[in-house]
Amino acid sequence: MVRMRLESVDLVTSEGQFSADTVGSADAPCVVLLHGFPQSRHTWHRVLPALSKAGFHAIALDQRGYSPGVRPAGVSPYITKRLVDDVIDIVETLGAPRVHLVGHDWGGQVAWMAAAHHPGRVASLSVLSRPHPAAFARAFDVDPEQASRSAHHRTFQSAEITDVLWRDGCAALRAALSDGGVPEADITAYLSVFSDRAALDAALNWYRAAGADGLGVVECPDVGVPTLYLWGAHDSSVGRVAAELTTEHVSGPYRFVEVALAPCFLSKLPASPNAGQAPVPWSRGCPKARWAGFHIERI
Repeated sequence: MVRMRLESVDLVTSEGQFSADTVGSADAPCVVLLHGFPQSRHTWHRVLPALSKAGFHAIALDQRGYSPGVRPAGVSPYITKRLVDDVIDIVETLGAPRVHLVGHDWGGQVAWMAAAHHPGRVASLSVLSRPHPAAFARAFDVDPEQASRSAHHRTFQSAEITDVLWRDGCAALRAALSDGGVPEADITAYLSVFSDRAALDAALNWYRAAGADGLGVVECPDVGVPTLYLWGAHDSSVGRVAAELTTEHVSGPYRFVEVALAPCFLSKLPASPNAGQAPVPWSRGCPKARWAGFHIERI
């Protein structure tokens, strides 16, 4: 079945129903896109049409905790392994032998680990902002600034932080997103997910489940699938050391693209008019200088 218009669907796995936006022919190569915090599947709403135009079946989902149909109580259901397993479950639901996997921020962490532990299910990997988990862990030892850049990870583990961030219509999150250059309309779309306090608490359970050593996933294997890693030179949460160490943890074809003048929220750069020429990873013609946008290249 060909879907030329974006549709909102529920993807059912043994864990529940994941809310998703999808576009493109169901029998075309699949691209699965994973968002970060405090965002949602809306992160990719400018990218999905380009992927469909290029002949791909693109799926952007609200992940565990963000989707009301997969929002278990407690912290333990949000361990990173379970988040990775959700991706593989989604691949099974889609009936795809392999998918092109794209992730930003926490979605990038999950994408790295899915590609590292399940390379047979991942055709290619594209990650924005978040470095390879082992490179991130090493950066804490060799970059004196990385701990302060990642201080929010520890802050978000407290039991009280949900109410702090939910206060006044998520005013603190709204300010953080605005300071990161995210357009107001996108901010409103993201924070609409957190109109239910339980959704915000579940999203923060990702941090709580990861624990104090959540960024120290040293045992994550090197990634052998074709990989593109995009890092903004003004990323306040990931330093240059962690970004550049990632090269040492990719054994397959690899391209590292530094996006000048870009912050953590790389996914909010406008899509280029040529962005749909073919996916993934986004490669030749990637954003340079300010807002050139993404250009997707078929492997």
